[in-house]
Amino acid sequence: MFNDLSSLQKYLATRRSGKPRDMAGARPDDATLHAIAALASRTPDHGKLTPWRMIVVEDARRGAFKDMLARAFRAANPNATDGQVATATAMADYDAGLIITTFKPQPFAKIPVWEQELSAGALAMNLLHAGHAYGFVGGWVSPWPCSDATVRAELCEEGERLTGMIYFGTPAAPLEERPRPEVGDVIRAF
Repeated sequence: MFNDLSSLQKYLATRRSGKPRDMAGARPDDATLHAIAALASRTPDHGKLTPWRMIVVEDARRGAFKDMLARAFRAANPNATDGQVATATAMADYDAGLIITTFKPQPFAKIPVWEQELSAGALAMNLLHAGHAYGFVGGWVSPWPCSDATVRAELCEEGERLTGMIYFGTPAAPLEERPRPEVGDVIRAF
């Protein structure tokens, strides 16, 4: 059983993401997405800089989000066919809730930027944990919009960049285990 919530240890031992494109059925409503974001905000953040943000894509704005993706894709690919645009924007139609994460370093702080980036990554992981705690499966992806200049201009403040799109929903098919590293290969004693 994946994402076993009967204890914290069992959950961590069975934690498994789901593929956003394979989610269907029950998904968090806007209020639950905001609650998931609130839980995730308890992320480690040395210096209390909050070098990250979350953008909840609410259901009423999914169409506008898809339109923005289509404009961005066409700007980067002026010869794109309608089919290519449809494929590139399909992520806006996934049957899942969506929170987009960003990173905005505070370069004049005493805390190194690389450490602030780690906090942004921890935020994304905490979002997955929070979504699982609400009984949904989560999937963290960084598709083309995360590195697209037009999308960045639409969604980000100055100096900010997208770090991921995190979807929450119900897997349409049973989750399958993926290869994991051998513990002996990734741990060593001092």
